[in-house]
Amino acid sequence: MAGSASSAQDQTVLQVENLHAYYGQSHILHGVSLQVHSGEVVALLGRNGVGKTTTLRAIAGLIPQVRGHIKLAERELTHLPAYQIARQGVVYVPSGRRSFAQLTVRECLQVAVEGRGHRKKKDASEAFDRVFEIFPALKERLHVAAGVLSGGQNQMLKMACAFLANPIILLLDEPTEGLAPLVVKELHNRIAALAQTGVGILLAEQNSKFAFSLSERAYILNKGAVQLSGDVTDLSDSEEALLYLGV
Repeated sequence: MAGSASSAQDQTVLQVENLHAYYGQSHILHGVSLQVHSGEVVALLGRNGVGKTTTLRAIAGLIPQVRGHIKLAERELTHLPAYQIARQGVVYVPSGRRSFAQLTVRECLQVAVEGRGHRKKKDASEAFDRVFEIFPALKERLHVAAGVLSGGQNQMLKMACAFLANPIILLLDEPTEGLAPLVVKELHNRIAALAQTGVGILLAEQNSKFAFSLSERAYILNKGAVQLSGDVTDLSDSEEALLYLGV
């Protein structure tokens, strides 16, 4: 599909096997297994409340009660604290407005650059150049406070900051939520550009049309478990898949 540079021969960068997750006594995820290759966009689909966000948060180490296996390029991440998982290259981009509202776009990007260790002026400049190739609209907003950006611009800023962390895998949680159709189209192009850099992307979305157009493969969740998985060209024509998606 458009924007996904993956193929079966690409390196598997994320492998999740039989993942269970709990909130207190509540058993939320029931044996989720999935994989993402380098340069690939993989969709994680389903209606609200089926476990998409919980899956991303569990992979990112933000849910302490988990069992199963989470591997990044064969390195076991399960039970590592969230900050160590992020340092390994797993970067979670949550839904909603999460930028520092009082900081300018430049300041937000600078924080992300310095947080990853690009402290030399040359390194920071090169990192900024890479970001502006993918998100050219941000270059025109450098002195604008993040809090006054539009929803689409804010989403791009979050993804730009995540990209500056040198991710191996990006976990995108409902990036199109609340955005106008024209903005969603532009976001599609930006996510495709991210994948073309070789970053693997796990995209949790309720907007199945958007996700199908961007991904090559998808996993469909229901009640915390993977019910269907496969090529999006097959799933998009499957009556069973559309039933789970509420389409």
